[in-house]
Amino acid sequence: MMGTGKSTVGTLLAAETGHELVDLDLEIQRKAGSTIPDIFANKGEAFFREMENAVLREVLQRDRVIVATGGGCVLKAENCKEMAANGWVVSLKADAESIISRVGDDPNRPLLAGGVRERVMRLLDERKGAYDFAHCTVDTTGKSAADVASEILMHYRV
Repeated sequence: MMGTGKSTVGTLLAAETGHELVDLDLEIQRKAGSTIPDIFANKGEAFFREMENAVLREVLQRDRVIVATGGGCVLKAENCKEMAANGWVVSLKADAESIISRVGDDPNRPLLAGGVRERVMRLLDERKGAYDFAHCTVDTTGKSAADVASEILMHYRV
């Protein structure tokens, strides 16, 4: 889910492990030559999700990468299967209030346009169970990014 710390924690994990961090949203923007809000506005969410799927498959073929996906990447069952088959998947979660305070009024989050609180609550409800395929789930509520990264590494090494 957005606002759970994927990019921040991923950066720490990459530094700790020596792996490359690939932020999937940034990779999509690079390939599209456009921002995510522009992709949503000009080509629609369906186009974005197809591009997300293609870029994810490509990135998962690389060695020694940590991939920070967008929270909606799990909406396509094929993506979940690809991630589970090609890596060790961690799901980060947080309570609604933490997510709302972290994402604020970020204009780069087109799914939150029109009311952050209502949209976050709706997305949390719509995505219940969508992240259950992950090998490990870590709640980031009230934890520092460093603590979350340490917890992930502890689970991974076990």
